[in-house]
Parts: sequence; structure tokens; C-alpha cells
Amino acid sequence: MRARARASDYGPDLAFVHHAGYGEHARGSAAGLLERLRAARLRGGLVIDLGCGSGIWARELLERGYSVLGVDASRAMLALARRTAPGARFVHGSAFEVELPQCAAVTSLGEALGYLPPGAARPPAFLPLFRRVHRALLPGGLFAFDLLVRGRGKPLGFRSWRQGQGWAVLSESREVVERAQLERRIVTFRRSGRTWRRSEELHRVRVADSGGVVEALRSAGFRVSTARNYGAHRLLERRLAFFARKPGRTSAGKRAK
Repeated sequence: MRARARASDYGPDLAFVHHAGYGEHARGSAAGLLERLRAARLRGGLVIDLGCGSGIWARELLERGYSVLGVDASRAMLALARRTAPGARFVHGSAFEVELPQCAAVTSLGEALGYLPPGAARPPAFLPLFRRVHRALLPGGLFAFDLLVRGRGKPLGFRSWRQGQGWAVLSESREVVERAQLERRIVTFRRSGRTWRRSEELHRVRVADSGGVVEALRSAGFRVSTARNYGAHRLLERRLAFFARKPGRTSAGKRAK
């Protein structure tokens, strides 16, 4: 794999491949997340999905009667999301900067909050985001997300290959311990007529300190629990789900406008 991959937020080919071949995390997480919402007595209202990708989770929410605001830094992902979940509203921008309206819940799947913006040397701080989410949530609201977290074993490092109808992708991941980041270099091939188009991207993902994340959530005013799964869906190695509740009481079925 060539080293000159460009830093990017999912260009058109990689966004297509991710939607076509890597939607299992969003689909697998849906049942467990919906159960969390029901357990929190959040049976309706607005859910903000940060790093919404191609809209698979947004579609699941719409089908269960929620309204959805999806946020993503990739315009190519948002184009797919608008077709996947046409009843939702989508905004282009960073989860760390976009305005958050009053809502019943905020979610972020697939370590989306860990991605460094292209060209950034350091990831944005979590605490300001957590405080903004806390202000946006109704009393009793839920903030659910997952991150890649530190481990005691050998640093992560692997290659993977996957292909489908008219596409193929090769990725190489390497944990850079001294920077607390995972570098993921991705080469995508997509059929275009009788030829194949090749593109490369470089993604950098924060390797978070789980204790620090919990402390920041509590500092923002949340009650916090963690898990290595969304219901029956087990997260990948070194991924951890965080469930943060805003104190207060939410009436069953109450809807945030």
C-alpha cells in the first residue's frame, strides 16, 4: 500500500464502499440502542446522530417514530444518508462545532467522535462537546456513543480486505502509541464503466482514555455507565460504549421539537 494517502473525511468512493459493505455495525447496534431509549422512557422525540454516516441508524430511528437530525463532516456520506433516510434532516459539519437543538437523545456510532479532522495534529477536547450535549438534552435524555480506547496488550496493527459488486477495499491500521492514535490507510477500488478507479485516504482516530472520558462526562453533569456491547451486538476489540444520562425525569413518549 502506498504511503501517500491523503487525509480525508470519506470521499465519494469510500463513502459508497462503507455503505455497501460496512453497515453491519449500525444495523447490529440498532436493537440494543432502541432498547436503551425505551428503558430511558424516550419513546419519541428528536435524536441527534453525530457522525451519522450513510444514514442506516437514522432510518432505523425514523421507522420507530423518532425524528432525526444527522450530522457528518463528509458531504459524500450525507448524500447517501439523504437517500437512505429521506425523512431525516441532515447537516454538514463537525460534531464538535455544530449547533445542537433541544433533543431527547444524542448518539454517535462507530467511534465517530474519535476521528481527527483532516490535517489536525490533535483531536478536539471532549469536555466542551459533552457540556453542549448536556445543555441540548431534555431532562432524562440519553447520550450514547462508542470509542476506541486504550488497552494493556500489544498495540493494534492489522490489514483487512473486502470486496463486493463493483468495489474492493484494502485497509491497513497501525496504533501509534506515543500519539494515542490509530492510523488507518485505505485504498479503494471502484468499477467505472469498463475500468476501475483507485483512491486512497488516511484516517486518524483518537485512542481514548476510558477513565478520562467518564470523568469528563461526569464533569459535564451526566450519570455514566459503560459496556462492550449494544444489546446483543458485541463491539470490536478495544471499543467501549458510553451511556450518559442527564439527570431529571422524562415523561414516556414526550417529544422534543
